Amino acid sequence: MTADYVVLNRTGDKMPLRGFGVWKIPKDACEETVYNAIKVGYRHFDGACDYGNEVEVGRGIKKAIDEGLVKREDLFIVTKLWNTFHNKKHVRPLCERQLKDWGLDYFDLYHVHFPIPLAYVDPSEKYPPEWFKKGKDAIELEASPMHECWAEMEKLVQDGLVRNIGVCNFNCQALIDLLTYAKIKPAVLQIELHPYLPQENLCKWVKAQGIHITAYSSFGPASYVTLGEHGKQAPSLLDHDIVNSVANKHKVSAGQVLLRWALDREFAVIPKSQNEQRMKDNFNILDIKLDSEDNKALDSLKSFNLRFNDPKVWFDLPLFA
Repeated sequence: MTADYVVLNRTGDKMPLRGFGVWKIPKDACEETVYNAIKVGYRHFDGACDYGNEVEVGRGIKKAIDEGLVKREDLFIVTKLWNTFHNKKHVRPLCERQLKDWGLDYFDLYHVHFPIPLAYVDPSEKYPPEWFKKGKDAIELEASPMHECWAEMEKLVQDGLVRNIGVCNFNCQALIDLLTYAKIKPAVLQIELHPYLPQENLCKWVKAQGIHITAYSSFGPASYVTLGEHGKQAPSLLDHDIVNSVANKHKVSAGQVLLRWALDREFAVIPKSQNEQRMKDNFNILDIKLDSEDNKALDSLKSFNLRFNDPKVWFDLPLFA
């Protein structure tokens, strides 16, 4: 059994390593799914403005609190500032809207979702704004520098709307720039991480800065197949012979192996599932022990070097090039 949390810089808050993500969970299933996840034992929930289901996720949390399953302080709630709200005028209003949507007084961790300042979209016109303005088919950037955006993120901390702030999908260069002016450095970096894309050099450097890591897309292309051919360029990690060989050896599922691989590297994980048994399987990973032979086999998959959440593919924006 390993530690079940990491301690965040500055606040000392404990972030559970076993989290539950809500991306692509339909609105009509969200309340019950989140409620069931809390019953299973999840305490770390990861959402975003862009997911379009924050109201429904909040209802699931409220239901669990109202029934006495948990208290608010038992939960670690994470959400994200979307790209169209990077301007210093829009950071706080969005956060306040999200708090209202979740039915919360504060977030435990609030991320900048991407280092991409998209042109502002009024929520009354389109919410969530997604990547394109209404009627457009290409992204439009605006002059909203990250140093101004981050200063507003820090004010959210100072004013008690959020306890910790972090970033998602930042590469080393973007982080170096942010660290030159940040008065509150990011507590967490959330990035795509799995055996196809372990990002070892970035992770080593980030940890050396005292920044913790949350891994998303732990199952590789599984969530991206429906988004086009890009998600089909390699076998699903859940179906891969190497992953299943390790799973069979330990009498666990392929998903459990992939999540355990991440925990062994002290990454928080945020898998999602609407199936209660898979929720339980994804949660019950602390006692799995991968040995050096297992890790050698799984590490061999990095030769694929495959990224699935890539703006270059969707919008011809080479963010990670």
